[in-house]
Amino acid sequence: MIYLDNNATTQVHPEVLDIVNYYLKEHWGNPNSSYSFGEREKNAIENARTAVANLVNANSSEMIFTSCATESNNTAFFAATQSAKNKKHVITSAVEHSSVMSICKNLEKHGYKVTYLRVNEDGMLDINELEDSISDDTCLISIMWANNETGVLFPIREVSEICQRKKVLFHCDAVQAIGKIPIDLEEISIDYLSLSGHKIGAPKGIGALYIRKGVPFSTFMIGGGQESGYRGGTYNTAFIVGLGKASELTLSQINAYGQDVKILRDYFEDKIVELIPSVYFNGKNSSRIPNTSNIGISGIDSDIIINYLSQFDIFISSGSACSSQVIEPSHVIQAMKGYDKATEALRISLSLNATHNHIDGLLENLKKCLILA
Repeated sequence: MIYLDNNATTQVHPEVLDIVNYYLKEHWGNPNSSYSFGEREKNAIENARTAVANLVNANSSEMIFTSCATESNNTAFFAATQSAKNKKHVITSAVEHSSVMSICKNLEKHGYKVTYLRVNEDGMLDINELEDSISDDTCLISIMWANNETGVLFPIREVSEICQRKKVLFHCDAVQAIGKIPIDLEEISIDYLSLSGHKIGAPKGIGALYIRKGVPFSTFMIGGGQESGYRGGTYNTAFIVGLGKASELTLSQINAYGQDVKILRDYFEDKIVELIPSVYFNGKNSSRIPNTSNIGISGIDSDIIINYLSQFDIFISSGSACSSQVIEPSHVIQAMKGYDKATEALRISLSLNATHNHIDGLLENLKKCLILA
């Protein structure tokens, strides 16, 4: 199998799998229990919280565990909108993840105005348009750190500075940036930041939300007062510990990721231009995370290529896995280049497990597919 869709999900790291299984088998007590069997689980959770916080250079007291990034995004939006019920304006980009787009569409049904910032053909937003869009009615700005389809990095430091100057809450979906580039929340002020475990070698079903100390918060998941009252619900101990281990491994490999994976991504882009003259790139002229390439081949629908490659256990995608049931082509590429280009979009997203042989296998079969097409 050649798996090159790591922005959709990653393989669980063997060390993570081992520790998850260990806690499922040996340490299955309730961490909220008052006896020692539960206390050990509680300590493991707090160690994991520290590991996740270290991944973004934050204080562990500012990190809560959630079920996934979608829950983290919803929680951040709920906190921001509930803290300023008299304000009914939200700003985001036209290329956000489907979970954020869905939240915004829902807010519009409830009387909110949402500004969807445009991007240019390279996938970059206009920072001046963002600042000009802020009004006295703005309660939240939500901008992703790295686009999940193109890998384009948004100017988060500049967005943060604008939000501070304008005194507007700032949420960042950092799911695709975590582990691929260094993130330091001591240097960049963000009020809410979402991350997901299954993008960094942890299981599906675990995520986290950073909540900067002192920012407004309203509880989204009401229950037994877990997470210092921020989120109710019995702790998913094994997956939380797994996320902690994945965070440690990710932090230790981040420099290698930025170098080795980028070399391999650039190798793919150089070779495909030689092999397929009709290829073009989406977002290549902007700063990107090192593992992602989004391409199109003129005149060829992406579904034809994806279906052909999957026959040979080669897996790439046409966009976000979270909106794969939607027939409409990528809203990200539509925002950048229009509908026709969106139907041709292909995303290749690498991991540290990818090799030159994987890339060569992909290129060889792409060429065969085009001959048949």
